[in-house]
Amino acid sequence: MNLPASSARSQRKPKGEGHARRAEILAAAERIFVDHGYEGATIRKIADEVGLSSTALYMHFSDKSEILHEICERAFEQLLIMNRAVLDEPGTSEQRMRRLMQSYVRFGFDNPNAYRLVYMTRPLEAQQAQSVAQSLGYELFGAFVRVVEEAAAEGRLRGEPRPTAQALWAGAHGVVSLMITKPYFDWVDREHLVDTLLDALFVGLLKP
Repeated sequence: MNLPASSARSQRKPKGEGHARRAEILAAAERIFVDHGYEGATIRKIADEVGLSSTALYMHFSDKSEILHEICERAFEQLLIMNRAVLDEPGTSEQRMRRLMQSYVRFGFDNPNAYRLVYMTRPLEAQQAQSVAQSLGYELFGAFVRVVEEAAAEGRLRGEPRPTAQALWAGAHGVVSLMITKPYFDWVDREHLVDTLLDALFVGLLKP
């Protein structure tokens, strides 16, 4: 809910305190970008949400494109950290693929606003996310492809590695995007739905 300008000004944080609120600015911007779209979001709206003056916010970010860029960068970095932790765990190629997909899905559900901005941006906003995706997203997906290629080397794939990897990712993205954008639907238990989807994908794409 947006406060009237006078109310927002009265709740602004004292000078000095507001300057330590970079993470709070990013969290507020996530919500506003999702609720109002990139064009509808303004520095004033973001500043008011955090309780800062626009001038104080400009001390952290030069414009809203820089804010969106950092949101996307942080999201990819968090996913990379989660991926690396999964890849360090022992297990078969199939187990590692499933864990990577579960980790990706969990990130989406735990960070729905960031997920929507990174993976579901409209063309107008997409340019801000694409530069990050090109530098960090390729590493993220590349690590997944390599695990799928391991399964191929073991003779486990019914098809080729890259189409298989993309089909698996598309399935994971589908369940996340539908559930975070259609919360009113009568979904079954989330964990049960994700497990059912992964079971079906692995049965269809992998050999026993």
